[in-house]
Amino acid sequence: MELRQLITFRTVASTLNFSRAAEVLSYVPSNVTMQIKALEDELGVRLFDRLGKQLVLTAAGKRFLTYAQGVLDKLDEARSVVHDNEHLSGTVTISANEVLCAYRLPAVFRLFRSRHPGVRLIFRSVPNQQLKQTLFEGTADVVFTLDEPIRSTGLAVEPLLEETFRLFAAPDHPLAKRTALQLEDFHGEVFLTNEKGCTYRTMFDRGFEKEGIDSITYLEFQNAEAIKQCAMTGIGIAFLPEITAEAEVERGELVALPWKIPDLHVYTQMLWHKDKWLSPILLSFIEAAREVIATEENKTD
Repeated sequence: MELRQLITFRTVASTLNFSRAAEVLSYVPSNVTMQIKALEDELGVRLFDRLGKQLVLTAAGKRFLTYAQGVLDKLDEARSVVHDNEHLSGTVTISANEVLCAYRLPAVFRLFRSRHPGVRLIFRSVPNQQLKQTLFEGTADVVFTLDEPIRSTGLAVEPLLEETFRLFAAPDHPLAKRTALQLEDFHGEVFLTNEKGCTYRTMFDRGFEKEGIDSITYLEFQNAEAIKQCAMTGIGIAFLPEITAEAEVERGELVALPWKIPDLHVYTQMLWHKDKWLSPILLSFIEAAREVIATEENKTD
């Protein structure tokens, strides 16, 4: 078993794509495939299942990843002792949902890359409800999630910023010209939301159910962009983090309705596994995230 095989395996496990892993490692795709096959032959197990065009870790692959990651972490730790930390190299794997990927993390990536251009960043968009599992499986080093305050015995959790959620509608929507709204004004309305499963959608539903509003129709979508586009065409009222619609509001394509969503406290939070060794690379990335998102918080104060 060669060290480069472990690095290749970890990269494929992070990207779940042979071609993308090859690009990250500066290999040709056939080299990646050959290394994974050699590793599977040596271990006597299949590490990945090829389900059509989708690549997934097998149960054995998930177990092996934990140990492979531990070996590579120890190697990174040893390297950090003998190398100048101003010239860091290596790989950082980040996961987040599509909202944070589009609206919070690009500035973090830009700052980190300006400081450490030799470090490879791998990003994977993961549904909010699956993010914590990527840390336990070792497929991500750090994740960012939109959630109510998280408590965990196995994860380090750092709340970075409380996010404001609003209701948005097209400028010609009947409720858009109102200066105040009552709960009964929402009877019979169509709400455009993300799919059930994430915390803030559950909290949104619960707020109306507590008030006895049960005549609401939902249209569910997988991403914020689809929700915004449908709201702009007048299909319904969008429920979204405020940051996702700032540009549309400024251009007059959407209007924020005068309604405070009750009992909705959702934070952008940064998580990593408590047992993971925080290399100088990871510590630098974590600090960059703190700097950038803290700046955003100050802008809202």
